Amino acid sequence: MARSRTVAVYTGEELGRYGFEDHPFGENRIHAFWDEMHIRHFDYQVRVLHPATATEEQIRLFHTSKYVEKVKTYSEVGEGLLDYGDTPAYKGVFEDAAVVVGTVIDATHRIMTNEVRRAFVPIAGLHHSMPDTASGFCVFNDAGVAIKILQQEYGLERIAYVDIDAHHGDGVFYPFESDPTVIFADIHEDGRYNFPQSGFSHEVGKGPAKGRKLNIPLLPLSADDDFMMMWDKVEGFLRQWEPQFVIMNCGADGLDGDPLAHLHYTARAHSRAARGLCQIAEEFAEGRILAVGGGGYELRNVAKAWTAVVDSFLETPMR
Repeated sequence: MARSRTVAVYTGEELGRYGFEDHPFGENRIHAFWDEMHIRHFDYQVRVLHPATATEEQIRLFHTSKYVEKVKTYSEVGEGLLDYGDTPAYKGVFEDAAVVVGTVIDATHRIMTNEVRRAFVPIAGLHHSMPDTASGFCVFNDAGVAIKILQQEYGLERIAYVDIDAHHGDGVFYPFESDPTVIFADIHEDGRYNFPQSGFSHEVGKGPAKGRKLNIPLLPLSADDDFMMMWDKVEGFLRQWEPQFVIMNCGADGLDGDPLAHLHYTARAHSRAARGLCQIAEEFAEGRILAVGGGGYELRNVAKAWTAVVDSFLETPMR
């Protein structure tokens, strides 16, 4: 069967609702992205797809039942903190977070069933959420659920999770630290200087997964040249393991001017990473790549970085 050549991008009011009032993670990020998509005429070149909602059973593939019930309770009450200070509850937060997870699940299934080849979900990549708690603006970990589905429903044995968000993807790294089926690579600002104070270079996996995790911390003020130099190392690492599916967290908070990080990338970093990952996906994974938006708290940077990823998805040759 011929492989799909479709690039899909998700939008919709339900997806955009995940966000917090008077908070860096606001509801206007998706609008900034789609405004730029329209300016660059990318909205006419992709297949536009709409959100889906995860079931509680799907969310519990990664999260504990006790934590899921906590989020439901706080969501009904509409106040309180879901972690130790960064992630406030509001009325409907459970439903909004379930849409993020459900949309990523929908993209995963469409890629695996060859309906689309490459997909981007802008409001997703909530990579700090742990199985039993929220963290860093992240209620449910959509990538964590997607990995479980790829393992359990599709039997994949080499799933690459690659994270270029300025903050370490601790909510993916630690739950899968001993899992050899998850090939993890993360370039981020050094945890000595920024949240979540993790992702050090000596953290390479444990037990059967030792050597299958790559953490690359960059010093504050690192820019494109620093990123590009380390990106070559990421590509070599991934090719060593021949992934069957690629998940990319393309957080935009590494771009110069973000209020919550101290890196000085331009959108060139996102172009390079997305292009390289598409090539690796074509080489080893039948082209299967799913990108999630991740962080990013300066709206112009979000628009530039995310559309750079879509541009690379459209322009990188398909085999």
